Amino acid sequence: MSSENITRGKKVLVVGSGGRCHAIVDGLARSPRVGKIFCAPGNGGITEMAECVDISVTDVKELVEFASYHGVDMVVIGPEASLEAGLADGLIEAGIPVFGPTRAGARIESSKEFAKQLMMRHAIPTAGYQAFDDFDAALAYIKSRPLPAVIKYDGLAAGKGVVVAITMEEAEKALGDMLLDSAFGQGRVVVEDFLEGPEFSFMCVVSGRKVYPLAIAQDHKRAFDGDKGPNTGGMGAYSPVPFVTPEIEHEALEKIMQPVADALAEEGIPYTGVLYGGLILTKEGPKVIEFNARFGDPETEVVLPRLESDLYTLFESALEQKDYPLEWSDDYCLGVVLAAEGYPESYAKGINLGKLDIPGVWHMGTRRDGDRYISAGGRVIMVTGRGATLAEANANALENVAKADAEGLFHRTDIGHHSL
Repeated sequence: MSSENITRGKKVLVVGSGGRCHAIVDGLARSPRVGKIFCAPGNGGITEMAECVDISVTDVKELVEFASYHGVDMVVIGPEASLEAGLADGLIEAGIPVFGPTRAGARIESSKEFAKQLMMRHAIPTAGYQAFDDFDAALAYIKSRPLPAVIKYDGLAAGKGVVVAITMEEAEKALGDMLLDSAFGQGRVVVEDFLEGPEFSFMCVVSGRKVYPLAIAQDHKRAFDGDKGPNTGGMGAYSPVPFVTPEIEHEALEKIMQPVADALAEEGIPYTGVLYGGLILTKEGPKVIEFNARFGDPETEVVLPRLESDLYTLFESALEQKDYPLEWSDDYCLGVVLAAEGYPESYAKGINLGKLDIPGVWHMGTRRDGDRYISAGGRVIMVTGRGATLAEANANALENVAKADAEGLFHRTDIGHHSL
């Protein structure tokens, strides 16, 4: 076998099933170095570009055995549940290259209190906070402070464990859900000071102290137009973000993302994977709202399509701590999520989506049924559009959304309105 075939025939296992993983699989499929992609468990759309295998994202033993048996060159971890389950730890122990942090590194997402303590120790700009496991003490603290209050469940909650309480009634209900009714499981809450300003997402590939910044994006968490309704996992996103100037991006990199990578390294926590900074642009400059230990969803679906460099080589460079300058398209990419009516509360599954033969579609919660697709989650698909301007990308995305024509789905029509 020639050295060219060795470098080109890489086998990759992507772990996950949502739109984020569809975009990761697509990016890897565009790499001339990748010969075979597995995805566990995948979704309807991913079946078109990877071999989907029915293994749970938290079944560490079976995933490690699968990667080992098939001689996988690299495992890329998508969801936070896999990180919390210790998948990276299991793969490292088995000697299998993995792009995704260990359980210790993933605590920056799985424990809001851990992340806050790390930031306080290393003077990384963020909101003041207190942590509580007692309902009465937490409520008394909120009553002693000006509203609004930001109440966060100190654990994984699928993007839904954050409440910005405008009234005391909302604060009391959020505390009751999290501390008395265990809506997300037993745990603590972090109560933060409210920060004002536009939010943006800054994802960086991190390996030890080495940081490779990705393109800036902004997502929209609220279910309905005008940022109304309940928080969701994200109803749309776009990239780049006009109000985040190169100067602001540089400040966020130098004062937040690089210092966090350095802090983890200093505290003996090895970190290789994506560090997602959920940031807010305040009058004093960018500050941290939260960190995630993996690619954001839906931001990944508008960031990775703009990446013109080789995604596999980026991941490999991180694992080997080598320089790899990234090149980006100047296009805007904007995505609109189509969700099942009732999401994020109760919603129907099994909606007939037809053939989805429309451009720019990422599958988030679908399964294949012959030559058609069926919904299998709350957020069903994300439809994207590209353009030389944000307005053009928005128009193209909505034009593509109109072609989806599936009963029982809803979407926002104002993605990108903060910049439009």
